[in-house]
Parts: sequence; C-alpha cells; structure tokens
Amino acid sequence: MSSTVLYDLSPALRLMIMGLVVALGPLAWVWAHNKHAPVAQRLRVLTLVTLFLTFDLVIFGAFTRLTDSGLGCPDWPGCYGSASPVGAQVYIEAAQAAMPTGPVTHSKAWIEMIHRYLATGVGVLILTLAVTSWLERRRISVSPWWPTATLVWVCLQGAFGALTVTMKLFPAIVTLHLLGGLVLLALLRAQAARYAQAHGASATVLPAGLRLAVMAAFALLWLQIALGGWVSTNYAVLACTDFPGCQSSLWPAMDFRQGFTLWRELGAGHDGANISFQALTAIHYVHRLTAYLVFAAFLALAFLLHRVPAFRAPARWLAGLTLLQAVTGISNAVLGWPLLAAVMHTGGAAALVIVLSGVVFSGRGGALAPHASKLNA
Repeated sequence: MSSTVLYDLSPALRLMIMGLVVALGPLAWVWAHNKHAPVAQRLRVLTLVTLFLTFDLVIFGAFTRLTDSGLGCPDWPGCYGSASPVGAQVYIEAAQAAMPTGPVTHSKAWIEMIHRYLATGVGVLILTLAVTSWLERRRISVSPWWPTATLVWVCLQGAFGALTVTMKLFPAIVTLHLLGGLVLLALLRAQAARYAQAHGASATVLPAGLRLAVMAAFALLWLQIALGGWVSTNYAVLACTDFPGCQSSLWPAMDFRQGFTLWRELGAGHDGANISFQALTAIHYVHRLTAYLVFAAFLALAFLLHRVPAFRAPARWLAGLTLLQAVTGISNAVLGWPLLAAVMHTGGAAALVIVLSGVVFSGRGGALAPHASKLNA
C-alpha cells in the first residue's frame, strides 16, 4: 500500500458540511427556546450551549487519546482522503491486517473522525457567535472582540489538531492541543459572564486579598494541567504504581533533564535514544508533588469563597471537583490507568477551568466585603 498523504484537503468541504449538521441541532434549539428573548440573552444561551459541547469535545478528545485512536486516520482532515471511515474501508482493512493491534483499526478510525466532526460542529457554533456579535454589536453591550478572539483561538486549535496527527503524537504538540481546548473553555466562560452582565447581572466585588488568591489558584491550575498533559502524552502514568510513594520510595530515581526536554518525539529522550524509565518517573512524580499543593490550595480557596454569598455554589463545585481529581488521580496510578478514571480525570480538570474561570470573570476586585447580588451566569 502506498504511503499516506498527511494533508489532503479534498474532503474538507464534506467535513465542514458534517460540522454544520452537528451544529444545526443546538442552533435550532436555541432559536426555538429564545426567539422572543433579547439578542444578548440569545447569545448568552448559545455561548453556554457551545461551552457545554466544547466540554464534551475535551472529554471525547481525552477518550480518543486514551484509546490510542489519535492516529486512527493518519491523515488530515479526512480519513485516507475520505470524509468518513466508510470511504476509507479498503485502506483501514489493509492497515489493520498488517498490524491488528496497531494505531489504525475500524473502531479507532471512527473514534478519531467523530472527534473531528464534533470539533467542526463547535467551530461552526463559535463562528456563528462571532458573526452574530458583529452584526448585532449596536444592540448588545458586549464587545464583539470576545467571540472574535474565541474564533481565532478555535482556528489555532484546529491547526494543533492537524499537527497532532501529522507529527505522529509529538508530545509537546499533543499537550498544547489539550491546553488549547481548555483555554477555549475559559474564553467561552468569560463570554457567558459578559453576556450575563449585559442581561442585568452584577459583578460581585471580591476583597483584594481573596481576588489575589483566586488569581493565584487559577495560575496554579494551568501549571498543574500542563504537567498532567505532559504525563498523559508521554504515557508516564504507570511509572509510579503505588501511593503515596513511588516505586516504594518517597524520592525515586529520576532524570529531570530527559523527562522535561520539551521538543522531542514520542518515546525519545533529549539525545534521540529511547526515553529512560527514570525520565518517565520524573514526569509522573513532579505532577504528583504539585498535586499536593493544588489540593491544599483549592480546598482553602473553596472555604474562603464559600463565605461570599454569590460564590457559594462555585465554592462547593471547587471542593467537590478537587476531591474528584484526587480520587481519579490516585486511581490512575494504583489501578493501572483504567479508562473511566483517566477520562474522568481530564473531565475534572476541564470542569475546574470552567468553575474558576467563572469566578475570575464574574467577580471584580475591591477592598470591601461583597454585597452585590448573585450572578445568573
């Protein structure tokens, strides 16, 4: 069989049509339930629907990666030049016959393409938000540059999705693709908060110290997600299979230089040879050590936020999700990386991004105790 062309744009139009079909359902639902609502309210609801579907996309992306389906279709944007695995059946069968447990099988091809269909559908919804915001900019008080920035970002995210395939799961690219999906969640949550304020909700004043604590926790969250993505994309989860130690030690043998050489191929070290087990241990253990700090910081922040009436619900979510992350993270190590726990761990990280983004963009700094009304975002 001839080698696969990595970039084949011939099925791009058909893939965009599939994305439009995926997006028509949410668009029709928003229109049917909000056709008499103000424009800002309709845009807010559509933003929340897009946020929900993007959250689903992040989870399904994790499922795609964890089932080793990222190369189920080894070209982009289609599958062996077709818009679906149906048209690529001959090629898939040949690849599967050559390597029955390899990266290309019928099930993996479908998982990969469904992920692309959902991603294209989300892109159509974000494009709709951006275009509508510019057309209705005189009737809404939210800057259209918010959805425009989100549109630019989703295009960059699509480019990283293409590179994930064509660069054969290059760890740095896959990690950036994960981070990009979570940044997209934060941008959409920020938009939802802005539309809620345009619809009459008030920003809650946070004391200066608490505002600083929220921002510090937000930065810590992104650091931990980046470290977790590096663990996952390097398949370093099983480098430590006991808890709280690692390899029966509280400080196992580790190779930080090789483990944190960022620009290298999957499975390779900084010198191009196979990555060492000590390097994988370093990747895993740094993420685990940082998790202890994140766990304590988030529970403390949840306690502080719970004292602010408008943020009691986010505080409960923050505490619950932090506990969930601890349970699923430990389960990944000691239970041999079960698929359910691994997917839930990514989903918990995505949910934490949404919750903390809501706090960041719904509150505003101040020196006095808050007395503002609850947000409806």
